[in-house]
Amino acid sequence: MTIMLRLFQRFVGLAIILIVVLAAALLWWAVSRSEPPHLWEPARASLGGVWDVLYSTELPALDVIASAFAIAVFFIAFAVVSERVVTRRYRRAGVEVTKLTLAPKAVMARTFGEFAGEVTVTVLIPAHNEETTLPGALRSLREQTRRPDRIIVVADNCTDGTVRIARELGVEVFESVDNASKKAGALNQILSTLLPGMGDNDTVMVMDADSEIGREYVAEAVRRFTNDRAMMAVGGLFTGEPGHGLFGQFQRNEFIRYQREIERRDGRVFVLTGTASVFRASALRAVAEARGRQLPGRHGDVYDTFALTEDNELTIAIKSLGGLIISPRECTVVTELMPTWRMLWAQRLRWQRGALENLGAYGVQPQTIRYWAQQVGIGYGALALFSYFLLLFIMIFAVETWVWFPFWLGIGVIFAIERTVTVWRGGWQARIVGLLVFPEVVYDSFINLAFLKGVLDMTLDRQATWKHLEHNKEKMA
Repeated sequence: MTIMLRLFQRFVGLAIILIVVLAAALLWWAVSRSEPPHLWEPARASLGGVWDVLYSTELPALDVIASAFAIAVFFIAFAVVSERVVTRRYRRAGVEVTKLTLAPKAVMARTFGEFAGEVTVTVLIPAHNEETTLPGALRSLREQTRRPDRIIVVADNCTDGTVRIARELGVEVFESVDNASKKAGALNQILSTLLPGMGDNDTVMVMDADSEIGREYVAEAVRRFTNDRAMMAVGGLFTGEPGHGLFGQFQRNEFIRYQREIERRDGRVFVLTGTASVFRASALRAVAEARGRQLPGRHGDVYDTFALTEDNELTIAIKSLGGLIISPRECTVVTELMPTWRMLWAQRLRWQRGALENLGAYGVQPQTIRYWAQQVGIGYGALALFSYFLLLFIMIFAVETWVWFPFWLGIGVIFAIERTVTVWRGGWQARIVGLLVFPEVVYDSFINLAFLKGVLDMTLDRQATWKHLEHNKEKMA
């Protein structure tokens, strides 16, 4: 990695902090320009003759609410419009866009009048000591309404029974050789042997060994590739496995909301999930060819082995070459949850640090604007949440008696309804957790702390590492 690239990546964290602070300062300026607030004049009410409370019917200044709303709408509109413009440009634009290898017009022109055969699906399952979870993943593949044409377990430095179990279950096994680059390195080895012999209608599914896909996943992916020659990748919408008590429900609720958001965006996904995604072979070859030239990484590699989050990086790589991707609602995946707060912290810190490093590697371009906006949004949300906690703390110690505000109670009720409705499909447990609000606020605060730690580590140029999650051998018993 060059010195200039490392400096730019450190600048990414500073840039996000600066944008968030400027946005907060803009709101603060709008508040300071409004009329000074009046002293509270609370009224007293008795609830059932048992509990006397103080309440104030005073409303926030309308100009403050309008300013906050306008700032939020501006950032949202900027992100949404930018994304739509980029997508439409790749679908309809002319010569300057067709220079991108995977741009729809370039793909359609290159494949016009040619029949590349029926769509095939080769599944690659990277596995490092996955003897407990691998049978479940293979079972979900056997139960597909449209079965894959080939399944290969990519065994990477396994010291357990992964290889033996895979062979007993009747699938092919590829064992990595002298690989020190974890999942990305193992996949690069197998892809270097597979891709040269694949045609434009041959696809590769990369699926985690601790995940299980829905019965229609492969059939829907094949349908998408068959109907659209310009479609380069089909991703999955994941939810969490059962179990792990309240801590597991927090994660499932988070995944359900993300799934719902992508469905409302008609499958326009931010990241092709590593749990299970299908790629057109020609797209992966184009990425490998562009590495070290148009894209970061070593020439000839599909996955950038320097990236902490290879799935996010590969998504940006395909988009940077003009490729179209989608995650349909039919392509469902059940994936493993983190069993402890410590493991969740490590996972989210890796995700956050990896996302920032990828932005540093790709810079500011049309394909990454949506990712920059997402990081700024997360940062602004973290600032707002912890500012709320601070103001609440100050209020508690600044007044002798608690004062209730019906306006903000109403806002809280609306928020609780939103939290409940957005996880409705998760069942009664998900709804109760959403309705209570405060437990999820604690969980969200934890996730935001991981975000802030990732930004800080990036800015200070601290070394990033991650470890493989060792599974409980009794889990699949």
